[in-house]
Amino acid sequence: MPIFAAPTRDLQFVLHDLLKVSAQDIPGYAELDADFTSAVLEEAGKVASEVLAPLNTVGDTEGCHLENGVVRTPTGFKAAFDQVREGGWTGLDCDPDYGGQGMPYTLGTAVGEIFVSANMAFNMYQGLTHGAYSAIHAHASDELKAIYLPKMVTCEWTGTMNLTEPHCGTDLGLMRTKAEPQGDGSFKITGQKIFISAGDHDMAENIIHLVLAKIPGGPEGIKGVSLFIVPKFVVNADGSLGARNGVSVGKIEEKMGIHGNSTCVMNYDGATGFLVGEEHKGMKAMFTMMNEARIGVGLQGYAVAEAAYQNAVAYAKDRLQGRAVTGTENPDGPADPLIVHPDIRRNLMEQKSFVEGARALTVWGANLIDRAHKTGDEAAEGLISLLTPVIKGFQTDKGFEMCVQAQQVYGGHGYIEEHGMSQFARDARIAMIYEGANGVQALDLVGRKLAADGGKHVMAFFEMVKDECKAHAEDARMAGFVEPMKAASKQLQAAAMYFVQSGMKNPNNALAGSYDFMHMMGHVCLGLMWTRMAKAAYDALDAGASDKNFYETKIATGRFYMARQLPACAMHLQRIESGAETVMALGAESF
Repeated sequence: MPIFAAPTRDLQFVLHDLLKVSAQDIPGYAELDADFTSAVLEEAGKVASEVLAPLNTVGDTEGCHLENGVVRTPTGFKAAFDQVREGGWTGLDCDPDYGGQGMPYTLGTAVGEIFVSANMAFNMYQGLTHGAYSAIHAHASDELKAIYLPKMVTCEWTGTMNLTEPHCGTDLGLMRTKAEPQGDGSFKITGQKIFISAGDHDMAENIIHLVLAKIPGGPEGIKGVSLFIVPKFVVNADGSLGARNGVSVGKIEEKMGIHGNSTCVMNYDGATGFLVGEEHKGMKAMFTMMNEARIGVGLQGYAVAEAAYQNAVAYAKDRLQGRAVTGTENPDGPADPLIVHPDIRRNLMEQKSFVEGARALTVWGANLIDRAHKTGDEAAEGLISLLTPVIKGFQTDKGFEMCVQAQQVYGGHGYIEEHGMSQFARDARIAMIYEGANGVQALDLVGRKLAADGGKHVMAFFEMVKDECKAHAEDARMAGFVEPMKAASKQLQAAAMYFVQSGMKNPNNALAGSYDFMHMMGHVCLGLMWTRMAKAAYDALDAGASDKNFYETKIATGRFYMARQLPACAMHLQRIESGAETVMALGAESF
């Protein structure tokens, strides 16, 4: 069975050495001193390693089953879900007015990483509920919030998001699900939704579906979409559960991975629903959930890679294979451990440097969300909006790649199921697809986010990188970070300028390079994180930190990323500047 230990030390480094959270002027952050966050993360780590991780293989092998219209989850899932709920983990960063603990989203993100690494499929049940909670909290009436949020905070009731239909995925303007007004403020929802994660299960009393549908007579396309709460069981006036609503599971999808999560076809047959927000403004409300979900999926990308990496390291240290080219390192054994070989080191360093850089970027992103929401900082809101497609798209692409590399360390043993490495790769694969496939994330970044508000947010990002480099220009120790960062930043700006100059003449020139730009910006973001982490590590060493090895390891890992990964920006720039000609050269009939 695969192993997992929560990376609490590294999370503490990000929170306190890098972000210095307890010193930030954001409401609620003063409570986040190192002792408090350590206690929370250590306890989350116990739940993850003792309760959730042992169920990861169980969920993968058993899957979910539909019995008499109800989805049955894998053995042990319900008891574990009860334990997570009773521990208050589901409401950690939720509004105290509805029973939450009111902790910052940043801390919830750190805890979420630990749970995802331990068992991604399991964590999706509460993760989707949190997203639905956020959409209802931001857009629903006070009456609806009072009815639904307290039970969703505790996960006595769980939540879903219902967007996709058999004939439309990304193009939601094509949806056919209808919402007929009933004259009493309710609507009758009729239609079919597919790929609904956690669409039904046996771990909660009620399931609150957020459903996109069209009210007859509304505008055509996406402008005519509204959002509705459609509960599995209708809620009575006194808060008790009433009759079963007109919503049912058509089937459970058979998937490549995340078998422990029930991905359902949902049928709505005149189901009672309640409008969230305004008529025909459903996408505005749903995007509250989708943007949070995209950050969460970006987290899944590196969190699953963290678990895979931990197992790859353990195997590389234990498995004996060949001899080191520089001389025997295990003279008492028949061979040296795998980890002595340079290509294995390269493989592991790529995993380690990605995971730690992505962790820093994601937690910083959560910090920006806290700042935007709790202080009204428009610059923070603009920056995280710009970074969201990068966090989602780049980190899930690379996260899957790192899971495959972890599997590679095992050789043939990674391909068979005994060691569990294939599950990490199979589970991580979905993160590149759902919540907006990564090609769509790249189009969103280049087609919308770069030009948002006249381009001021991307310009602010470029200036932030420039200022970071200037701040360390006189520190010789930082040269291995500053110089690669300056080069990569210039390449990223050159790519953006190419889009401005060539994209106006031929939009395909911009869109053909969008995927490369997303990866290019992802590398620059991780380079920025590694530059900041290196400075934080040097500061700690200068201050006489007792765990000297941790900080020296951090610096060495960062140097690897800057020397071996950041140069990919040059390749991406060359691809971008080649334009769309070769991409679009063939007619459709030639494929």
